[in-house]
Amino acid sequence: MLEAINISKSFPGVKALDGVSMRFQPGKVTAILGENGAGKSTLLKILSGVYIDFDGEILICGEAKKFSKITDSQEAGIAIIHQELNLIADLNITENLFLGNEITNDWGVLESKKMEKLATEQMSKVGLDYSPKTKIKNLKIGEQQLVEIAKSLLFDANIIFMDEPTSALSDKEIDKLHLIINTLRNEGKIIVYISHKMDELFKIADRYEVLRDGVSIGSGELKDISEQELIKMMVGREVLKKTKAVKRIDQNVLLSVRNLSLLDSGRNKNRLQNINLNLKKGEILGVFGLMGAGRTELLESLFGLNSDKISGEIQIDGTSLNLKSPKNAIEKGIAFLTEDRKSEGLVLEMDIGKNISLTTLAEFDLLRPKNENAEAELYVKSLNIKTPTIHTLCQNLSGGNQQKVVLAKWLSTEPKILLMDEPTRGIDINAKNEIYKLIEKLASEGLSIIVASSEIPELLAISDRILVMADGKISGEFSAEEATEEKLLKAAIG
Repeated sequence: MLEAINISKSFPGVKALDGVSMRFQPGKVTAILGENGAGKSTLLKILSGVYIDFDGEILICGEAKKFSKITDSQEAGIAIIHQELNLIADLNITENLFLGNEITNDWGVLESKKMEKLATEQMSKVGLDYSPKTKIKNLKIGEQQLVEIAKSLLFDANIIFMDEPTSALSDKEIDKLHLIINTLRNEGKIIVYISHKMDELFKIADRYEVLRDGVSIGSGELKDISEQELIKMMVGREVLKKTKAVKRIDQNVLLSVRNLSLLDSGRNKNRLQNINLNLKKGEILGVFGLMGAGRTELLESLFGLNSDKISGEIQIDGTSLNLKSPKNAIEKGIAFLTEDRKSEGLVLEMDIGKNISLTTLAEFDLLRPKNENAEAELYVKSLNIKTPTIHTLCQNLSGGNQQKVVLAKWLSTEPKILLMDEPTRGIDINAKNEIYKLIEKLASEGLSIIVASSEIPELLAISDRILVMADGKISGEFSAEEATEEKLLKAAIG
């Protein structure tokens, strides 16, 4: 039994947790639910020894535990899969798995072959088919997430915390993880699970604990409560899921892509193969596909990345583009909201105002920051970014508000085309609906948007048209009226 007793934790200006008490039972999966900023991740970091300065008590099997560092919690049988990937990009898979726990012989020499063999076995368990010597920086976000999961399961922990473990995984990888969780549950492990995907929680979890604004709101068996009741507990009001309304689309083609291919030199084959698509003015074009289908690579290629490896033609307003870099793409009116907002979209240690102005620094007089601040204030208001001031550091914002700052950064370039890769990854239900409303508002004002997502309900909710990708090709196209979950999955599987 793991118990959190009256846990409280404060950050400058924010009380993240206020007298939270919870019990986690062996052989059970307990879901912790709440909006971004409710305190879920903070609680897990306290229970796993990441945060050591807090009020309250942690009990394991009735014995009080005080962790002074993460290794203390590991010795107590605790493992955690962080929402923010805790990997070192320049090290390989094996080195990341065994970092701090390297296997050596009697003379202190690393047992490299033994660790690589164990790493290969561990990768097989989570469905990742790569050499154990592959560097983390050469993996996609979803693949890195699988390494993070494998790392946490490598040692025989009795208590396993999972913070948004499936946020970057495809349905196939999620099913594999659920099988692993079922095995761990049958072994009597304590599983604590955080996810914003309600359908997933009802499939895998036994119990629920709800946090709102750092306070415990309620707990119980998942079989005894409905999804809508949980949502109401999380946000304190009814939240209706967004459904797509059919609208008239300007028939003028803004972006035209013809026979776009991307060479994967590492595997000596095309990563993208003869992609053809049109994007109309004010249209929201969804792109769906399973992991590895090529969604991210398509958006990257349209943004001037991989320019030395692509062939084909990209046109805006009938004029062919020669995109040699992201700078060229920005100049032509293309903006790219990337999948990983924390490492690619924001400078977390900088404040909101400075992050918003990153793409337009040349327009401001650095000796007179008033114009820069005025622009930031405008976007904070128009996008409803919840913050006491534009000088708040981005690392102190919830995921939904961080994503709005990234969006503001790109809107300040006044783009014609906005590319969005997993725009609501790791964002709670209410914040998702806010992002959806913003996307539709921008489209109604004439902005053309491509949204790549692994979440079918998301694409069905916002897209005017949906393209499906499989193995680097477009395998299906559906209007908003004809698209269904079954049709999209069938096309994605190929």
